[in-house]
Amino acid sequence: MSEQDYFKAALADFTFEAASGGAIRHLADLGYTVKQITEQLSFPTPYQRVQKAVRERLLETGVLLLEEPGSGKGHSPAPVYVVDHDKYGRTSFRRARASKELAEGATERPAKKPAEGATERPAKKPTEGAEKGTLGGVLWRERAFDEKRDGNLAAYLAEKCRENGEEKAFVFCDFGLRMEKEPALFEEAMQVLDERARDYIYGLFQGQKGCYHRLNRRMREIVAKLYERKEYHSICYFVKTGEKIFL
Repeated sequence: MSEQDYFKAALADFTFEAASGGAIRHLADLGYTVKQITEQLSFPTPYQRVQKAVRERLLETGVLLLEEPGSGKGHSPAPVYVVDHDKYGRTSFRRARASKELAEGATERPAKKPAEGATERPAKKPTEGAEKGTLGGVLWRERAFDEKRDGNLAAYLAEKCRENGEEKAFVFCDFGLRMEKEPALFEEAMQVLDERARDYIYGLFQGQKGCYHRLNRRMREIVAKLYERKEYHSICYFVKTGEKIFL
């Protein structure tokens, strides 16, 4: 990228952040869909730009994962541009990792060294109930969901989330792939959901490959409704108890 293109990109990102970035993150945290956020913004922002920002926010907060839950691989924030002002009032842009500290123009702090004579803290042990595999991830106990044994799926998922905590419960989502490969069949399957749930799926997963979504209340309802109509087959991950459940 040339210096001029770099500057244009930096300026565009800075303008977007100042006009819409904070509002998008706030509304995404409240559970608004991409469509709803686009309609709420006072500064006109393209749907695709909002879509990208919402995905980045959900990756940043751990609602979405790109790697299998329990693998120990986190999400690396997308690079952002920060504005600086020198003592003469001149403005310049620099590229920095996305974080609150960097967004405010601060520099990264070097990691603190242990005090002389002090020993480093040992690494934390695996979460109780979840064994570790040879590569450092969870050694899953796998089984298939069985309505005769496990009962109603919605109630079952809710109980598993209470047991593990929502932050340790995920479901694999291939909605984007299904949209691309079988658009007509996918659209038909989506009719079992209400409008807001459909908007959420299309806004978040359109054009995306497989990923993992936290099993919060909204996603549990989506999974349960689709499964009830025989429109959904996937895998649920419960990290604390080390269970991988096939639907």
